Amino acid sequence: MASAGKRSVFDNPFLSTKIKSANVKPVESLIGYLVGPFCGLLANNLFGSYLVSYFESVLFASELAGPDAAGVRAFITIFPMISAILIVAGNLLAGQVIERTKTRAGKARPWILFSAVILAVASILMFIQPLPENTVFKMVWLVIAYNLFYAVAFPLYNTANSALVPVSTRNGKQRGLLASFVNMAVLGGAGAGSIVFPIVFGMLSGPFPSGVKDTPDSNGYLIVFVAVGVLTFIGCLLQYYFTRERVTEETMIHNLTSDEEKVEQLDELQAKEQKGPSMAKQGKALFTDKFFMVTIIFYLLYQVAGAIKNASMKSYTVMTAFVGFEIDPAAAMSVLGIVGAVPMAVAIVFVAPLCNKFGKRIVVSIGMAVGCVGGILAGIFYDNFIVAAIGIALKCLGSAPAGYMILAMIADCLDHMEAKNGFRCDGFGMSIYSAILIASVPIATGVVAGINSIGAYGSVVSYIWIESIAYGLAAIVVLFFGVEKYLPEDRQIILERQKAEAEAAGLEWIPPEERLRLEEEESDRMAEEARKEELKAMCEKKGLDYEEEEAKYQAALAEKARIKAEKEAAKQAKKKK
Repeated sequence: MASAGKRSVFDNPFLSTKIKSANVKPVESLIGYLVGPFCGLLANNLFGSYLVSYFESVLFASELAGPDAAGVRAFITIFPMISAILIVAGNLLAGQVIERTKTRAGKARPWILFSAVILAVASILMFIQPLPENTVFKMVWLVIAYNLFYAVAFPLYNTANSALVPVSTRNGKQRGLLASFVNMAVLGGAGAGSIVFPIVFGMLSGPFPSGVKDTPDSNGYLIVFVAVGVLTFIGCLLQYYFTRERVTEETMIHNLTSDEEKVEQLDELQAKEQKGPSMAKQGKALFTDKFFMVTIIFYLLYQVAGAIKNASMKSYTVMTAFVGFEIDPAAAMSVLGIVGAVPMAVAIVFVAPLCNKFGKRIVVSIGMAVGCVGGILAGIFYDNFIVAAIGIALKCLGSAPAGYMILAMIADCLDHMEAKNGFRCDGFGMSIYSAILIASVPIATGVVAGINSIGAYGSVVSYIWIESIAYGLAAIVVLFFGVEKYLPEDRQIILERQKAEAEAAGLEWIPPEERLRLEEEESDRMAEEARKEELKAMCEKKGLDYEEEEAKYQAALAEKARIKAEKEAAKQAKKKK
């Protein structure tokens, strides 16, 4: 999105990040990695819950009630699975586009900004019906709209969103925290789909009757997803402005010096790095790195098994006759949903601290083993609702470290490969991650449909046993994730390489941490000058004495510092006891 020899649109101060700090601060974590991704992923989360219902009860309701029912049902079953091919291709292409993007905003953040428009528009198009009476036109329109979202818009956003964690910082603890926030956003979107939006759709079933009980018509769906599109647009903007690619900035030559006389030279050097490593070169680096392959195999087991579980939840509650319990399938789904969500939500408190202390490998492996035990318990007593719910809760608790840390694990692998190979593979690496995430849904749909055809116990196999077995295998696989011990040495190799490249080009090299510190100091200085100017203007307007008001401000600042110091001293004293 930038070319050598001319300034990029991202050189405009209006598009500069609002994050000026060298370290990740709460505002960046909360807005850039929680609120922003929650909004950006919301449409996808809701589609997983409502698209099939929309197809059956609204879009093709009349066809499914008529003589063409078999053909239409085959269409809505097969076309999402065929689309998985385009989805995977779209994710791989998105990764290459991101990897070749060189701007002052970074390589992933510009596509977050671009996604603010196309993701919002694509999420709405599926619910617009230009010719509602023409079945063939509706099918063609649906295929185009579906693939515009899943094979174009969402791969661009999700790959960029996933790549932000690896390039946000090299601080492992901060990166683990950001990965946790991103996965909280995913869980939040899933929770909204199962808790909040059913109520919204229920409200719309009154004003927009469709002839189907408790189901909104196309206007109801359109209103909901127009609102979702607006939220998506706002969320992507927030995510763009409240994130920063510190790792990308290290490798961008124009950040190595501020000497304006060398602008032309810097542009020439940037042109050489603009193309980036070829896809074949990146692929070789990724697929020959044992730690990355361990992580991808682990994630494949985790994600596909989880998608199969989610896709079979309804059939499990409908087809299982719980001994001694008369419970409505919908109520059973809600209870099992809450039972699974609560342990995951609670785990956010202790997963990151445990991983920081003992390492991701051990914590994630133990978690998977615990999840496997919980799954075995639920599988044996699948028809006892209370025991099965306890087992499922244990299974979800055990999966929490994997869910929260997978992005941080991939980021560690990407850092290690950078040290080994001299280039990063963020785009390609995260496109593989994103492709697994998105393609697992249509794959799971087909698997569940096949397994459920064997009878009632098939739903138990797909809802409980497949994921439980996958967790047992994943617990073993992740034991080979040994990259963490190499990271300190990798960091030193990368710094020495950056310094040598800068010196060879005749440029001044400033260590990344020092450059970030200087930038933060400059930002703080400018903010302080702006504060003083605002205070002077206010004093002139209200007839106040500037020196007196400034003294009050400094006194209040000193008091806050004193209280903070006392609290810290008390905390340290308590630790010594």
